[in-house]
Amino acid sequence: MKEKEIRRREALDQYQQLVAEDCRLLFADGGQFIKVNCPACNSQTYVSEFMKSGFEYVTCGVCQTLFARTRPSMASLKQFYTQSASTEYWVNEFFKPVAEARREKIFRPRARFIVDRFGSNREWLVGDVGAGFGLFLDELRKLWPASRYIAIEPSPEQADICKGSGFAVECCVLEDLKGYAGYFDLLTAFELLEHLYDPSFFLKAAYRLLKPGGWLLLTTLNGEGFDIQVLWEKSKSIYPPCHLNFFNPDSLFILLRSAALAVEELDTPGKLDWDIVEGLILETDIEAGRFWRLLAKKGSERCKEDLQRWISENKFSSHMRALARKAGSP
Repeated sequence: MKEKEIRRREALDQYQQLVAEDCRLLFADGGQFIKVNCPACNSQTYVSEFMKSGFEYVTCGVCQTLFARTRPSMASLKQFYTQSASTEYWVNEFFKPVAEARREKIFRPRARFIVDRFGSNREWLVGDVGAGFGLFLDELRKLWPASRYIAIEPSPEQADICKGSGFAVECCVLEDLKGYAGYFDLLTAFELLEHLYDPSFFLKAAYRLLKPGGWLLLTTLNGEGFDIQVLWEKSKSIYPPCHLNFFNPDSLFILLRSAALAVEELDTPGKLDWDIVEGLILETDIEAGRFWRLLAKKGSERCKEDLQRWISENKFSSHMRALARKAGSP
């Protein structure tokens, strides 16, 4: 898989410019900003790393989570994700043109991962948090037709798209979901933790909604991932207020355990780390280091494939996946 297959770089650049403009409009006075402790271990010790769009990013002195120490309130973030011009652009110009490619390259393999892990013919209640266009649920429904599916999506426009695909929809954030305590066999949350004001609060809400023995599958960004470490403040994965939290395998384990969720699997199955770095080296004037520039220009495809495989297998990919379980029997 290549980055250009699932997102157009020019569309990403335009989206991030709109995000920066929304930040200036919505958070100009800084009055809505709150200073937080480490979102993984709650430590108050940190090392300042860099400023980006007015947000201070720091590394936790205990668990090495990279995070925005100053961030908008939860209410302000809800407003941003439901009312900003950048969100409208993301839906219509960034995501829609590559939706089917993402279905094939991302959501279909995720559905297959679940079936391979839990078997066929399940009759589960499945909730996808931040369901977007409902592509993942649509793919899983093909494999588990007897299961019931709920799209949990706060964006009214995207919630309507999910309804159009025949899914039950709860148009809210997970933390506000009522009436489902102890109901879900499986909750999924893809590329979500990095966006949240309080990831711990989110995971405790997920715990409340799961059945005893229920499962949570999530993906998020790994702050110790290759492309983020190489590019650092120049990384396009770091852009506030969208991406605030960059856990790592150790700190994500701590966070899940603090929500009473037992971690069954935690890996970094990413495929794009090198491709992201190489693309920026060859297509922009970004300075990523002499060796990486040499590899981009002279390295063989076999060499680059071996590098990406090593990155993923040794938990150094910036794409991180965790499967956790609530104690008890279903």
